[in-house]
Amino acid sequence: MTNQELIAQYGPREAMEYDVVIVGAGPGGLATAIRLKQLAAAKGAELSVVVLEKGSEPGAHILSGAVMDPRGLNELLPNWKELGAPLKQPVTSDDILFLNETGSTRTPDFLVPECFHNEGNYVISLGAVTKWLGEQAEALGVEIFPGFTAAEVVYGEDGAVRGVATGNLGVGKDGQPHDGFQLGMELHGKYTVFAEGARGHLGKQLIAKFKLDAGRDPQTYAIGIKELWEVPADKAQPGKVVHTAGWPIADDSFGGGFLYHLEGNKVTLGYVLGLDYQNPWMSPFEEMQRWKTHPAIRAHIEGGKRIGYGARAINNGGLQALPKLVFPGGCLVGCEAGMLNASRIKGSHAAIKTGMLAAEAAFDALQSGRAQDELSAYPVAFAQSWLHAELERTKNFKLWFKKGKLIGNLMTGIEQWLLPKLGVKVPPWTLHGTKPDHLALRPAAEMPKIEYPKPDNKLTFDRLSSVFVSNTNHEENQPAHLTLKDASVPVAINLAQYAGPESRYCPAGVYEFVKNADNSDRLQINAQNCVHCKTCDIKDPTQNIVWVTPEGGGGPNYAGM
Repeated sequence: MTNQELIAQYGPREAMEYDVVIVGAGPGGLATAIRLKQLAAAKGAELSVVVLEKGSEPGAHILSGAVMDPRGLNELLPNWKELGAPLKQPVTSDDILFLNETGSTRTPDFLVPECFHNEGNYVISLGAVTKWLGEQAEALGVEIFPGFTAAEVVYGEDGAVRGVATGNLGVGKDGQPHDGFQLGMELHGKYTVFAEGARGHLGKQLIAKFKLDAGRDPQTYAIGIKELWEVPADKAQPGKVVHTAGWPIADDSFGGGFLYHLEGNKVTLGYVLGLDYQNPWMSPFEEMQRWKTHPAIRAHIEGGKRIGYGARAINNGGLQALPKLVFPGGCLVGCEAGMLNASRIKGSHAAIKTGMLAAEAAFDALQSGRAQDELSAYPVAFAQSWLHAELERTKNFKLWFKKGKLIGNLMTGIEQWLLPKLGVKVPPWTLHGTKPDHLALRPAAEMPKIEYPKPDNKLTFDRLSSVFVSNTNHEENQPAHLTLKDASVPVAINLAQYAGPESRYCPAGVYEFVKNADNSDRLQINAQNCVHCKTCDIKDPTQNIVWVTPEGGGGPNYAGM
């Protein structure tokens, strides 16, 4: 049954009214909620705020490196240390390594570009910080509904966003309701703030409906694949930060590794690969596993135990790819809008800042009786903020690398090292991208096939054992949340022309091509493995895969990530 048929039979949906509805309990969404309640308390105003979170709790679906710049948090909650924020490990040293197959070269400290300096930053679990932010929001009176997906945008008669509807519960794989069926409910707000993270399911729809990306560069992405390790005490170097470039990527694909030492003998490490890579034989997951075997990386984790795994798409389009931030009835914040600073590999401070700016604009509009107006004060405040200035300084970072590694490294050095020394903060030139990531793949026959080594299950692993340590789970009797516009396309086009790249770009083994009884091919979708990284929604060359929300609470349950 379609959603409309279910509503016709079981509806109408119940509705709850709020001043502000926020989709996503990540740093951006929670910062919005906290700032709204702070402003209301300062004015003695009543303000109802609700946050929907598809994960089992705030932080369950959050994945980031992460080295955190506390600037946004300093503004949001200046007393965060007294409040017990889990920022406990300051960065103590920075290494930037250029790897070849067997060795590495460390960049001298005096040549390290400005964007890679981490003095005053903290090595953190962003999931833990997000969970803590959720506690601060609830203490201020914010309602948080974990385990509820925002499955649909609700529009008013005037076409403005009126709120969202949660997903139905108890629908079987066959699309029919079963004994546990429960119709979703609507949450209406005077404003709805979307903070779903990169390539948000609803944000993608809003950008298309309101043409928010008109006249902007296409947004581009990378996939970040991460592991958490517990290492022997003699290998622990709390606060050490390592970034790598070079091997194992053999072509001009944009990629690099990170390795951060947390407190408690923990090491978080991972690999970021731009989703504009051309070779359909490439596997981001396998590149990450191979990267760990390099002597410079192996030395940090050998003898340890892998205790966590996850993957997530991240924005790297820069300032030129930011969509319009507001539309009738709401706005976009954080990585939903593409605010990550790719050169710094940091986005949590940007998410917090944009959440605060959106909250301030919404609160002013609500207090002055302009609740139906578009929140134009938000993009104006963003344009005047330190965050905009920061993104402007690094606006060309990814775009130079689209011209090749040599040019990318050279121009990053010029823009992020030389120009600041000359007193030039913003590059006097602006590059532009023209091609979305899904158009980058070349036919498999034109590209060299890549043979990856088998995992040793000590340092390197396969996908399924990796998904296991991500604590991923979905209710099996539900419609697949990875949908196809045309079921014939994966075999007729993707397999025939690109050798079935979805079986390699997915870091969770969701997609595999199997043989039918007559020896013909078909695509099998193992939706229960999905870690919600959104890579398929971005990289599928035919844009035939559409990621929609599963039942609330499904997906990964990251611990310490």
